[in-house]
Amino acid sequence: MKKIYSFIFARGGSKGLPNKNIRILVDKTLLAHSISIAKSTSRVKKVFVSTESEKISKLAQEYGVDVIPRPAKLAEDDSPEWLAWQHAVKWVESRFGKFDTFLSLPCTSPLRIVEDVDKCLDALDNESEMIITMTESNRSPWFNMVSENSKKYVNVILKDTKQIYCRQKAPVVFDMTTVAYVTRPDFIINNNSIWDGRVKGVIIPKERSIDIDDAFDFSVAKYLMHERISKKNNG
Repeated sequence: MKKIYSFIFARGGSKGLPNKNIRILVDKTLLAHSISIAKSTSRVKKVFVSTESEKISKLAQEYGVDVIPRPAKLAEDDSPEWLAWQHAVKWVESRFGKFDTFLSLPCTSPLRIVEDVDKCLDALDNESEMIITMTESNRSPWFNMVSENSKKYVNVILKDTKQIYCRQKAPVVFDMTTVAYVTRPDFIINNNSIWDGRVKGVIIPKERSIDIDDAFDFSVAKYLMHERISKKNNG
């Protein structure tokens, strides 16, 4: 049976929403939401939290998971998370040996469910090297996404030889979400980006794809979580 390890990367700092990863959403912190899903996914053998924060480290230990002490230089606002992934893989392999599958469950997607994670794990096959999650976008670079030039004039990001006048005629595009990332440890170590390999996307419904970056996103996630709980309690 494959060794699947789950990783949660939780920095202490966040400009968009201060202390984001330890904010309480309805009944528990965002960190705890990710840990709970990881522990509820039967195929996951171990759960790790990578952080530079003593507070997050203490909380993760209280939740019963292993903590990877992340160097501060890998936890700055402009630090590529890929480097934190590489650090985590090396740290784990040096202490627990080799494993088969790397699963990242960011704290920013608390509305994911176990079935979403299982679908992502199932999607990693011999032909792919990276699985991401995505949801159909309301905006299209061919139709209603624009960029601004130095003179403050705007235009659509992409132009086609045949002008597109409505969203229904535009090619379907997707927004990446942070519901889950699945790959193999060797791919992380030997490459520099998600896009260095063959990437497949798993579509997640919008109501489970919220990616919390600021206070507005947090409010939306809180509303949706309450709606979920209400529906569950009412039958």
